[in-house]
Amino acid sequence: MVPAWNKLKQFDLSQDELNSRLSVAFAGMTDSAFDDLLTLSIKDIIPGSIVIAKVDSVDERSGMVVMDVGGKAEGQISISEFGEVLPKAGETYEVYYEGLDDSDQANLSKRRADRTRAWERVSTKYKEGDDIQGVVQRKIKGGLLVDVEGVNVFLPASQVNLRRTADVGDFLNEPVRARIIKIDSERMNIVVSRRKLLEEERQKAKELLLTDIKDGQVRRGTVKNIADFGVFVDLGGIDGLLHITDMSWGRINHPSEMVKLDQEIEVVVLRVDQDRERIALGLKQKTASPWDGIESRYPVGSKHAGEVVNIMSYGAFVKLEDGVEGLVHISEMSWTKRINHPSELVKSGDKVEVVVLEYNHQKQEISLGMKQAEMNPWDMVEQHYPLGTVIEGTVRNLTSYGAFVEIEEGIDGLLHVSDMSWTKKVTHPSEMVKKGDKLQCVVLSVDKEKKRIALGKKQLTPDPWTDSIPQNYHVGDLLSGYVTKITNFGAFVKLEDDLEGLLHISELSDHKINSVEDVLKIGMKVEVRVIRVDTDERKIGLSFVHADFEENEKLPESAPAAVGSTDEQGGDQPRSEG
Repeated sequence: MVPAWNKLKQFDLSQDELNSRLSVAFAGMTDSAFDDLLTLSIKDIIPGSIVIAKVDSVDERSGMVVMDVGGKAEGQISISEFGEVLPKAGETYEVYYEGLDDSDQANLSKRRADRTRAWERVSTKYKEGDDIQGVVQRKIKGGLLVDVEGVNVFLPASQVNLRRTADVGDFLNEPVRARIIKIDSERMNIVVSRRKLLEEERQKAKELLLTDIKDGQVRRGTVKNIADFGVFVDLGGIDGLLHITDMSWGRINHPSEMVKLDQEIEVVVLRVDQDRERIALGLKQKTASPWDGIESRYPVGSKHAGEVVNIMSYGAFVKLEDGVEGLVHISEMSWTKRINHPSELVKSGDKVEVVVLEYNHQKQEISLGMKQAEMNPWDMVEQHYPLGTVIEGTVRNLTSYGAFVEIEEGIDGLLHVSDMSWTKKVTHPSEMVKKGDKLQCVVLSVDKEKKRIALGKKQLTPDPWTDSIPQNYHVGDLLSGYVTKITNFGAFVKLEDDLEGLLHISELSDHKINSVEDVLKIGMKVEVRVIRVDTDERKIGLSFVHADFEENEKLPESAPAAVGSTDEQGGDQPRSEG
């Protein structure tokens, strides 16, 4: 009798037809008939073939299933290859026969037989360009493996989505649709692309969207990308830009403060550029602008509480409400304090009181003032410091023309050099005072508008030119003093503290003198005669009588080396410094 296997081999049948007929034959076959079939020689089976094998025994402890493939040949297959259903003795399965090992045991694999059958079904059913659907099984290097009807196909990472996905592992166990872009029958390999399908679908959706979208529409979209300058929102076929300035009427530092990736949001279409396929979106436009009717809520001159939200070198921005901020310029922060930077007075988050100064509706700007919320101390200066008031202050700063004296915090008065001494010619305030000195002064004048107070120090004592000097110095008096300064027109002679007279070059000798230094030296003691006392010009004129050439080559310690400045006009006008 010719065995059934050999009979079937005589027909030119495909593998599927062969398997089908075998299944029918096995269905009605008795155990003895099947045993006869298994008596076929193992040599009749070609390695690399799929054959029918019968479960001989199942050993759960070793985890192996013994399979009989005929010809007194057996092989073992791991229980794991049978899946969740445990095989039973006598059951038949298709297995892949790889050949005999050194001990004449058959090398069998059920998993490989199943994979081969699945490949035959899928490769026959689909061709390149077809769309398939499967479930992502696992993540591998370079992409994903997708189970399509029992066959693992490769989905490259670059083909998973329209944009590069940070972690393709997020698709694990998810159903996906994709397009076959390559079938390699020799390697039993299929490559698919989900991106191609999405691109085609997106292009169709974009064309439809661009014909329907209009300015002013409210649309729903999904946040697809967040940048420093704004958010890209997928409207279903095309992305629109939601700029950071159109996200909130209030202040935000970064778009991520308001939205997150993949969040679905409702936006207003602001502008549509059909030619460039660009769409501008707005979020804040869903609500009314806080600038509507703002002057009725914040009239010019009204006082309000606000919060410092930003500090710049030129001022501080204060929030009155969400979307409404005003600038307090550094010049409007304090009536009296000298501020180099706004941070000296305020910091972000501070609650402050401000007064509305003015509006710029075109730029939507409000000018605010902090100092206007308080009383201006200069309004009370005339009451606090009437003329003639003696004040005590601290020298805060020196200039070439005087010293600024702080009377109270933020209020300075100017002590001019001309008001420091009745008799001494002060060329620089450092001759009389230094920074940090405490001193008394008299209020000479107050200019509230220009915020100026004039102070005098010499006015604390009587004017010697109207009292003591005319009484103590008369024309013809013979005096002695020390030469303190020599000029080209004469020499200044110290008569007493802070009082000098001018010894003109013409009064040195009866004959012409070419140079004062030919006759006099600084520090030299001289005898002089008073020839003029001018109280209006505050000058004393002297003539030369005698000089002591042997003594006092230098001024004594009590006498300054040089007092006053040179009279550039020369002449015979004597003067004291005042």
